[in-house]
Amino acid sequence: MKTLLVAEYRDGKLQSSINDLIAFAGKVGGESAMFLIGSDTDLPKFEGTLYLGDIESCGEYNPAVHKQLLLDTIEKVNPDMVVFSHSSYGWDLAPRVTFALKAAQVSEVVDIVDGVPVVPVCNSKLRRTVASKTAITVLTLQAGAFSLTDEPTAVPVVEKINTSKTDTLEFVGFEQAEQGGIDLTKEQVIVSAGRGIGKPENISVIADLAKALQGEYGASRPVVDSEWADHNRQVGTTGQTVSPKLYVACGISGAIQHLAGMKKSEFVVAVNTDKDAPIGEVADVLVVADLKQFVPVLTEKIQAL
Repeated sequence: MKTLLVAEYRDGKLQSSINDLIAFAGKVGGESAMFLIGSDTDLPKFEGTLYLGDIESCGEYNPAVHKQLLLDTIEKVNPDMVVFSHSSYGWDLAPRVTFALKAAQVSEVVDIVDGVPVVPVCNSKLRRTVASKTAITVLTLQAGAFSLTDEPTAVPVVEKINTSKTDTLEFVGFEQAEQGGIDLTKEQVIVSAGRGIGKPENISVIADLAKALQGEYGASRPVVDSEWADHNRQVGTTGQTVSPKLYVACGISGAIQHLAGMKKSEFVVAVNTDKDAPIGEVADVLVVADLKQFVPVLTEKIQAL
């Protein structure tokens, strides 16, 4: 199995998602190469050939130019899989490449079993394998689904690539979304509400525990989508990425998207009625209980200290 990993360079620096790509390639096995539009002064730690386009001439993003460079690289490498991160770059470029190759695309991959991609279904409650019928398969990887045990230290063999392809599109830059409300990234203690809280009125139960612990409350995407909590309290790949000293997950099953947003927490306590919930795999302490009964008692005990 041969993989071509599509790394990302943004705002003048390599993106950390490159390690997810390398971890995926390691799990697949076989030979891997990497594609990057970046700078030769800031190379990724990667064991293999790096096909490097110059960011000064190609721009941080130019769809026509990046697509052509990637198609040229695919022709050289002849990979079985072309692997992107499931990011704004991957969302835009992967379908363009897929269409040009007349290949199959599998999005939001969270695992690979016997060379076959695995994706979440039913709001991440279930998983299914997706077998491609084309010679090349284009994949996008869900953030946080693949991780390295150790930081890579290898030095790649660099092969410079270029193209005469041009486009009328001009990349101006990135614009940060306006921050509003609470900034969970600065909190040392976060208590998050998941679908298991049952109804919007129970947000107050989570907020009370957060206050007792001198922290703030957060929420999973289903809670935010149901408008039980504001979006600025969402933790996960489409919300905030947090790294508190203590993270308490209440009624959160542990979808990959949520885990990616809180996996850097120093200590994780999970409260869930399901002892086999995925959140238990990352929790330091798993409390198997109904949060609506357990959390108020815990809050009362802490307030009494």
